[in-house]
Amino acid sequence: MQNELIIVSEYCRKCHIEPSFIDLLQEGGLIDVTTEGGERYLTFTQLPDVERYSRMYYDLSINMEGIDAIHHLLQRMEEMQRELHELRSQLRLFR
Repeated sequence: MQNELIIVSEYCRKCHIEPSFIDLLQEGGLIDVTTEGGERYLTFTQLPDVERYSRMYYDLSINMEGIDAIHHLLQRMEEMQRELHELRSQLRLFR
């Protein structure tokens, strides 16, 4: 199920977002769109990110530059949390 492909046009229609928004996300490097047989697809694993970005864009009126900045900050936070978890695990070894 993780590698399942979702047709971009159908996803956009069902979620009430513009296909051009998907183009903006792809151009910004925030998502990858696969093209097969003339049809564009998103992977199932990307859907939570696309939904998060669409809420930022449509509901909160955050522009693409803002979404990109938020994406990088969240990514950095996740890295720092992983690092903190690893350091705590290492610290437990010394107790």
